[in-house]
Amino acid sequence: MSRVVGVRFKKAGKIYYFDPGSLPLVSGSTVIVETSRGQEFGEVVTEVKEVPEGDLVLPLKAVVRIAAEEDCQKVLENRRKEEEAFRIGQEKIIKHKLDMKLVDVEYTFDRSKIIFYFTADGRVDFRELVKDLAAVFRTRIELRQIGVRDEAKMIGGLGTCGRELCCCTFLGDFEPVSIRMAKDQNLSLNPTKISGICGRLMCCLRYETDTYEDARNDFPKVGDSVITPEGTGKVLHLNVVKKTVNVQIDETEKHFEYPLQEVRRVE
Repeated sequence: MSRVVGVRFKKAGKIYYFDPGSLPLVSGSTVIVETSRGQEFGEVVTEVKEVPEGDLVLPLKAVVRIAAEEDCQKVLENRRKEEEAFRIGQEKIIKHKLDMKLVDVEYTFDRSKIIFYFTADGRVDFRELVKDLAAVFRTRIELRQIGVRDEAKMIGGLGTCGRELCCCTFLGDFEPVSIRMAKDQNLSLNPTKISGICGRLMCCLRYETDTYEDARNDFPKVGDSVITPEGTGKVLHLNVVKKTVNVQIDETEKHFEYPLQEVRRVE
């Protein structure tokens, strides 16, 4: 077992584990950690705990120190520099007539590298753009192509539910989402109704599907024969949220909706 602390670098980013050493870290502490791209500023979101070594990527990098006031000021200054770098990056993309869309710019904490995130329909030859940007900023430049889901996570926005997007508020990782999940939840298969602002299937289909699967264990299946207060019938439709069953009565061929507790399977 190894003692670790979980650190995030962005609001809804992935959680990374670090060696806390002897530092008195609690959830919400801001820290400077050693990463593969140099020192970075992050926030403790998982307090010190023990994790099996098989679940970790070893060797574990260390938390260098608890962030001081000057570290926080440096982060704010980096944010201001990123805004200027974004403006310059857009100008250079237009100058080089590249078919790409700049989404975000990120300075590493020590300013040893600037990362330009962009979307594009295909591969882009940006070698001359990198040279141009390096001449302006005089530091290492990285251009990273991202997908539309990552773009939505970075930019943010409101979903069809009226709430802020899940991906930029609490989802650390994207998980596969399938049309089957929409079918299992009895949703309309109209793409405009089950797609997020990124144009892909909504993430909530994935993390709600487990609830539907568990709830369905208590329901009869569509097509099953069941006994109702009006007699025996066949199940036509299930409403997992309302916990109701729509049944066609055999003798009358009328449809009735019953609470789940009023319906029992024919043995």
